[in-house]
Amino acid sequence: MATPEDIEMLLARLAVGDRAALDGLYRLTSAKLFGICLRVLSNRAEAEDALQEVYVKIWRGAGRYRANGLSPMTWLITVARNHCIDRLRARRAASEGLETAAEQPDAAPGPEALAIRSSERARLLDCLEELPEARAAAVRLAYLQGETYADLAARFEVPLNTMRTWLRRSLLTLRECLSR
Repeated sequence: MATPEDIEMLLARLAVGDRAALDGLYRLTSAKLFGICLRVLSNRAEAEDALQEVYVKIWRGAGRYRANGLSPMTWLITVARNHCIDRLRARRAASEGLETAAEQPDAAPGPEALAIRSSERARLLDCLEELPEARAAAVRLAYLQGETYADLAARFEVPLNTMRTWLRRSLLTLRECLSR
């Protein structure tokens, strides 16, 4: 099993163009990153394509990773998750003709990223149970399925600003719960 230090070393080697480091990083992390892609995209073929694109992004962006006390897996997972959410948004925009950024969900790390950082998915699920059912569902749809605030507001029949407030307060509640 790879340690965070092993992954950080591989990222540092990637940053200077070491192709062998990409092979090593892929072997150590591809199963986890594929799981993230599959969970977000819900389509095996698309998740496989996305995973390849994620490793291209990692190759090109390895120099931007900085060891700052956070797990290097957090950075890798964030790259994968954000790439998959971008694919979902592009797919929706193409099918619905959406072009305004205001109609897109916030790309800031949500409760899923916090759970991945601490590798405590069970704690996150317990914390989601503390939220009212509708708000927990909205959080899951926004941060795991990539639904827009506008779509969520329509689904839950609340004004757009109310949905934003629900999500912001829910994230604060989840952050507080996860820090206990």
